[in-house]
Amino acid sequence: MINSDIAPKSSLFDLDGKPELKVAMPMSLQHFLAMVVGNVLPALVLANAINLPQEQSVQLVQSGMFIAAIATFLQSFPIFRIGAKLPIIMGVSFAYIPTILSVGVEFGIGSILGSQLIGGIVAFIVGMFIKKIRKFFPPLVSGTVIFTVGLSLYNVALNYMAGGFAATDPRYGELLYWGISFLTLIIVLICNMFGKGNLKLCAILVGIIVGYVVSLKAGIVSFNAIYEASWFTLPSIMPYKLEFPLAAVLAMSVLFIVNSVQAVGEISGTTVGGMDREATDDEISGGVKVNGVASILGSFIGALPTSTYGQNVGIVAMTKVVSLKVMRITAIMIFVAGLVPKFAAVMTSIPQCVIGGATISVFAQITMTGIRLIVRDEMSVRHTTIVGLGVALGMGITQIPEQGLQYFPEWFTMVFADSPVVLATTVVFILNIILPKKTIAEEQAEREALDKK
Repeated sequence: MINSDIAPKSSLFDLDGKPELKVAMPMSLQHFLAMVVGNVLPALVLANAINLPQEQSVQLVQSGMFIAAIATFLQSFPIFRIGAKLPIIMGVSFAYIPTILSVGVEFGIGSILGSQLIGGIVAFIVGMFIKKIRKFFPPLVSGTVIFTVGLSLYNVALNYMAGGFAATDPRYGELLYWGISFLTLIIVLICNMFGKGNLKLCAILVGIIVGYVVSLKAGIVSFNAIYEASWFTLPSIMPYKLEFPLAAVLAMSVLFIVNSVQAVGEISGTTVGGMDREATDDEISGGVKVNGVASILGSFIGALPTSTYGQNVGIVAMTKVVSLKVMRITAIMIFVAGLVPKFAAVMTSIPQCVIGGATISVFAQITMTGIRLIVRDEMSVRHTTIVGLGVALGMGITQIPEQGLQYFPEWFTMVFADSPVVLATTVVFILNIILPKKTIAEEQAEREALDKK
């Protein structure tokens, strides 16, 4: 018989659990594989968009891994109340890609990092006062944010499944890519639904391994990056001169505020999905502060803005593995990848169709976590209006032609038109404040009163 006082100490499902390395390692590797491509991709997209030399492109990728490791460590090892002490993985964020591309093309990479510095300070201030303003972010608001994040990531996953975002790849969309991605997805579902023990917990990792082996047989795995990568590198201090154009600072500051709201949602998603409880004020405050600190530090070493990683929130919700030891091992992996380019190159050799097939179910979990938060409040007409308008406007504005927004100022399109999460969050935040609070019972009483007239 297992002593109940001892068992949690080695449990994967206890926050302070310290499972054996052989048990924790597969869980950590699963988190690492889920985040590594997403952490590298924003740097690669930006480097291609503004034609950075190869050396600077590598530096951008490596500094992104380095800052992700620091941020993830802070989330599990809080320092001076900076950190949530929750199973959260941090990394360079997809949410910033449209904005940093706009700023980078218009003003250069120095402006991205300069405006990021200001944005990080804004995020830290938001984290300081989150206890006082959290009342403005009930489950209705944070749930809508998570729901919209999940919906916005489907496009990412499906592009991965088709072969990646490389429009210049003539093979993009080939049935081979789709076949491997769906095979990976099927393996993940089989392991998750029918597997037992570690096989069930490592469903995503198993799917990636199977997809990778098939990709090797199909000849779509490239080892060029591994051969060319060096063995060791350190991040550079101030690789670019920081610049602060007003439009860029404004756009990034607003985006950091919205990202802080998103972090509130994803931190809540971690505790709701992994521990069946709401996050505390201290956890949310510490978690948001980490994003600010990491982004500030990143601006000095040439790393792009960070955020909590939704796909890893999804893994926590799917597996219920919340042990901080697992996350700390993941942070060590990320740190090593940041120092050893060849290690990161091996990980990024995984075809994007495999990553897409493995993560689309995770993105679905993010969406469902958002729904779970939304329905914690009763679905009155007021609440359905807030959620419906937020999602409709947020998702809709990214799908209209550029000409539809040509008369709006540049800062507006830079802030609101490139990410559905930004506008959706803004809409639900404002509507939740200004619309009168009405329960279903009160709305029913109003209708009954009208009938009597």
